[in-house]
Amino acid sequence: MRLLSSVAAVAALALTNPAFAAGQTPAPQAAPAPAAAPAPAEDAESPEAAAFEAKGEAFGEKMETMSNEMQAAAAQTDKAKAKTDLDALQARYQPEVDAFAKELQAFAVTQGAPADQMAAVAAQIQGIPAKVRAEVEQAAAAPAAAAPAQPQ
Repeated sequence: MRLLSSVAAVAALALTNPAFAAGQTPAPQAAPAPAAAPAPAEDAESPEAAAFEAKGEAFGEKMETMSNEMQAAAAQTDKAKAKTDLDALQARYQPEVDAFAKELQAFAVTQGAPADQMAAVAAQIQGIPAKVRAEVEQAAAAPAAAAPAQPQ
């Protein structure tokens, strides 16, 4: 389940494209001249941006692990234990998610992204554990609901 990839893409676009972060459609760019000049040094990725990108990749891997752990927990036949395990997993990962969302928001604002837009992105990121859990629970319930419909 690559749920995080869409959130990471939104965050990356917000960080790299001020027009996107402002909720605007970027203006179409003219075709480059045949002998285009090299990009200005300010367009190069800063060490801070590279470090945050690495943090984002690590966060994505952590969310992938969380998703896999939640899938395993939800697949248990003992639904009471499944719920207890899912509660524990969500509680374990939520502080890390909250911290990353706040770091992303602060970093993006320092890079020029609008604070209100980044607050919305941070809120979406903070909702990842609950969203993954809901999807996992729904997927685990689906086969159980379809099981009685099998012909004998």
